[in-house]
Amino acid sequence: MNSVRVSLGDRSYDVLIGDGLLSKSGAIVKRLNIGRDAVVITNRALWRVYGKTLKRSFNRSGISVKPEFLPDSEKAKSSHTLLKVLNHIAAYDKKRSIFIAALGGGVVGDLAGFASAVYKRGIPYIQIPTTLLAQVDSGIGGKVAIDLPAAKNLAGAFYQPKVVISDIDVLMSLSPRQIRNGLAEIIKYGAIKDKALFAYLEKNYKKAVHLDKRVLAHIIMRSVRIKARLVANDEFDRRGKRIVLNYGHTIGHAIEAASSYSNRYNHGEAIAIGMCAAADIACKLNLLKRDGAERIERLIKKCGLPTRIRGLKFSKIYEAHLHDKKFMQDRNRFVLPLIVGIAGIVEAIPDRVITEAVKKRLFN
Repeated sequence: MNSVRVSLGDRSYDVLIGDGLLSKSGAIVKRLNIGRDAVVITNRALWRVYGKTLKRSFNRSGISVKPEFLPDSEKAKSSHTLLKVLNHIAAYDKKRSIFIAALGGGVVGDLAGFASAVYKRGIPYIQIPTTLLAQVDSGIGGKVAIDLPAAKNLAGAFYQPKVVISDIDVLMSLSPRQIRNGLAEIIKYGAIKDKALFAYLEKNYKKAVHLDKRVLAHIIMRSVRIKARLVANDEFDRRGKRIVLNYGHTIGHAIEAASSYSNRYNHGEAIAIGMCAAADIACKLNLLKRDGAERIERLIKKCGLPTRIRGLKFSKIYEAHLHDKKFMQDRNRFVLPLIVGIAGIVEAIPDRVITEAVKKRLFN
């Protein structure tokens, strides 16, 4: 087992990475002394596969378990689902010492974390991410949220977990699409902060897609270290450090919103297209050489991720991008690659440049 510390003073916690951690999760949580009754927020499919192992481990450590099931889609991140979960927790919470465990991917982690932040003005929670994307990105850093019809993650908070337990074994059951979904975020880390990670992916992407545990452990650990360092330096996204994690997300989130958070595009696929569009913008502004943009797009394609938008209208994408949380008053802000391994933040990009970059990515 490897461990990465997210250093945030009294809100610090460890990200644990290794094989077989789900069966050890009860002992890990018991040492935290955060409660004796776990509300495990998950979905039914995950519970059928992993619920027995998790419950046995928690029960061995004297922790009771009550599962709370969410629909298995991005649409679960809604105000309706949140209120339903909170009411169920309130009905269960009688003479108990409860905490929340998020067993799932980004949707589960986001909603469970937000429920933890607002129930009784904050109760402890832990992340047990079951997707590659959640293990390298959404399960770390304390950004928790639900979606609103206008855009993704508009209602949210910063609320840190007590531990993140990333069991590489659970990734073995993921579909190729879900693995590619996570690889998009790992490509992002390489593009913004780690040229060596990017080069490693260029050489080993086939092994990652085919679930080579050694390769997965390496790219997860390297990604988590980047995320942990950025979060520690800018927990609340106010110092301009953490914002680089949003490379590809301005247009990516707009694509998700324009598709009504359907299965047409999962998060990683939308972010992959968003990274290509942002690289195009950087080239138009003479901030990135064309061969750098081509290198990013080439790796995205090799990993089986899309680089073009199908089945969506430009007007819907454009309208959704105006709700991006990085905008400062009436000025847009984009994270743009400068070279592979370094990104910058650029404000007030001409509307014409953004429009051309997005339209270039539309598949006609």
